[in-house]
Amino acid sequence: MRGPCRNGPRNDENQDDRGQNHVNDDAFFSFAPYHLTLALVGAVVVAARWLPRLVSSREPAAAPLMILMGAGAVLLVPQMALMPDPREAPRAWELVSELTVIVALFGAGMRIDSLRPWRRWWPTARLLLLTMPLTILAVALMGFWLGGLTVAGALLLGAVLAPTDPVLAADVQVGPPHEGEEHPVRFTLTTEAALNDGLAFPFVYLGLIVAAQGVAPESWLAEWLALDVIYRIAVGVLMGWVGGRLLGLALFRLPRNAVLAETGSGVVAFAGVLLCYGSTELVEGYGFIAVAVLGLTLRRVEEDHHFHRRLHDFSESIEHALTAVLLVALGTMLPLLLADLDWTHVAIALALILVVRPVAGWLGLAGSDLNRRSRAVVAVYGVRGIGSIYYLCYAGSHMEFVNEAQIWSLVALVILLSTLLHGFSVGWAMDRLDTDSDRD
Repeated sequence: MRGPCRNGPRNDENQDDRGQNHVNDDAFFSFAPYHLTLALVGAVVVAARWLPRLVSSREPAAAPLMILMGAGAVLLVPQMALMPDPREAPRAWELVSELTVIVALFGAGMRIDSLRPWRRWWPTARLLLLTMPLTILAVALMGFWLGGLTVAGALLLGAVLAPTDPVLAADVQVGPPHEGEEHPVRFTLTTEAALNDGLAFPFVYLGLIVAAQGVAPESWLAEWLALDVIYRIAVGVLMGWVGGRLLGLALFRLPRNAVLAETGSGVVAFAGVLLCYGSTELVEGYGFIAVAVLGLTLRRVEEDHHFHRRLHDFSESIEHALTAVLLVALGTMLPLLLADLDWTHVAIALALILVVRPVAGWLGLAGSDLNRRSRAVVAVYGVRGIGSIYYLCYAGSHMEFVNEAQIWSLVALVILLSTLLHGFSVGWAMDRLDTDSDRD
C-alpha cells in the first residue's frame, strides 16, 4: 500500500494559515537579546579602538573604554546579557579568563628575544620574591582590618590582586619576536607578568585551605609548602621546558624535509600550548607557569626563524579577541558588582594602586641596576586585570566565601581603576623612558 502523498496539495485552511506557514509580521524587528548583544559588543569594541585615534595617534587605551562602554550599554539596554553574573555562575568566566591568560602567558614568553645576560633577570626575581609577597601581605591586612573580611577572604583578596596582568600590560612589555625592543623596564615587566600569575596560585590555595580548615598552621602548613609551593611550581617549570623542547622538534626539525613551521600555520603550535597546559594540570603542576616556560623555551629553538613572529601574531589575535569579550562582559556586570561598594573598598583599591604596589616595587628593586626613573616605572605599572578575574572565579567555583560579594566589588573596582590610571598614562611614561634611552 502506498503511503500518503507528501507533495500533494494542502487544504485551503492550511494554505491560509499564515501563522503556521509564514513568518509572522510581528516577529520582524523583534530585537532578540542574543543578536542585540552581539551587535552591541561589536559596536563597543570598534568604538573603543577607534575613538581615541580622533585625539591621539598613539595606540589607544582601549581596555578601560571597553569596560566603561560595556557598563553604559547595559544601562541603556538592560536585556543585554553577554555572560552570567560571576558570583552566581563563575564557571563560564573561569574558562574564558583561563584561556585568555594561557594565551597571554605563552605570548609573553615568546616575546623575549634573549635570556642573557642572566643578570638582567635580577629585577624580575626581586619583584617575584619580594614585591609580590609584600603586596599579598599588605592587601590581606587591609582586607582584614579595614574591609572587615575573614582571614580566608583577606588571604584570597591578597592572592587575587597580587599578580600583574600579562593581558592588559602590552603597552609596557617588549615588542614581538625579532624587534629587539627589550628596554630593561620592558623586559622586567614582561617577565614579571609572565611568571607571577602562576606564582600567585599557592596563595590562592592558602586562602582555600584556611577557609576549609581554619587558621591552624600546624595542620596544613607542611603539606601546603610541599605540595602547593615546591611540587606544583617545580612540575610547572619542568613540564614547560620539556613541552617547549618537544614542540620545537615537531615544528622546526622533524621531519627535516617537511617541517611544520614552513606551513605557516599557528594552529599546531597553539594546540601544543593547550597540550602543555592540560598535561601539566593533569599531573597537578601549575599550568600557568608551564605555558610561560613553554614560550621561553620554544623561542630558543631556531631563534631567528620567521615562524616565531607568525606564531606570536596568531596567539596575540586570539588573546585580543578573548580579552575584548571579557572586558565588555565585565563592563556589563559592573553596575551589579559595584552595588556592594563602600568607602573601605575604595580606600583599599586606591591604596593598592597608588601606595602598596609602588612602595613594594620600589623596595623590591632596591639594589638593582635600574636607575631611579626606570625603577619608578616598574614599581608603578603593575596592571591588574584578567588574571584577577580567573583566580576569583576559580576560588568561587571551589568554595563559597563569606565575603564573596564584597571581594568581587573590590576586585572589579581595582581592575577599573588600574586600567584607567595605567592605561591613559603608560604611553607618556614609556615615551619618557625611550627618550632617556636615546640620550644615553
